[in-house]
Amino acid sequence: SPLTAREADVLRAAEEGLPTEQIGVSLSLSAATVRNYLSNAISKVGAHNRLDAIRIARNAGWL
Repeated sequence: SPLTAREADVLRAAEEGLPTEQIGVSLSLSAATVRNYLSNAISKVGAHNRLDAIRIARNAGWL
């Protein structure tokens, strides 16, 4: 997987439909850090947005 463990954690939380701020609370991260992890994950998997990144990562077996 091209994703770090933390990027995968953030994508899993985003998969539940949580907003950025709530993801941060659940993972003890700031909202800005969550946005950075999401941006990195989106870039790494070649996605257009967080939903696309989740779909790509899930289909590849990375989540």
